[in-house]
Amino acid sequence: MNVQQQIQEHIDSQPEPKRADMLQLHNLMLQILPEGKLWFDSGVDSNNKTVANPTIGYGFFVIKYANGSTRDFFQIGVSANKTGISVYILGLKDKKYLAQTYGEKIGKASVTGYCIKFKALKDINIDVLEEAIRYRLENE
Repeated sequence: MNVQQQIQEHIDSQPEPKRADMLQLHNLMLQILPEGKLWFDSGVDSNNKTVANPTIGYGFFVIKYANGSTRDFFQIGVSANKTGISVYILGLKDKKYLAQTYGEKIGKASVTGYCIKFKALKDINIDVLEEAIRYRLENE
């Protein structure tokens, strides 16, 4: 199964209305990054143990660890969880930027150093979410 099929299967497996929200976010990401690399992380490690929620990834950057090693990874991740949806904005050097810049104006969401978490798209300002995503893709 290719990445696009894995993504579609994952979105289709979500209950409504989360399925519609995930599809809308996926389509938004495809508009923002039409030529971007797509990823699908099942959340299962090499021992077949679930370690995270499945995540759809978009874009590409190289994570540099303190020990000098590197890893290819996505810039933006979208993940359904028990209470809603998380959008991960990875690779920002300033861990306070998201919360300080978008926290007050995004709506009913929890904003941390790299994650914007909300119950449903109707609870947030999608234009502000898009602004945060575009900021990451155009910076750092």
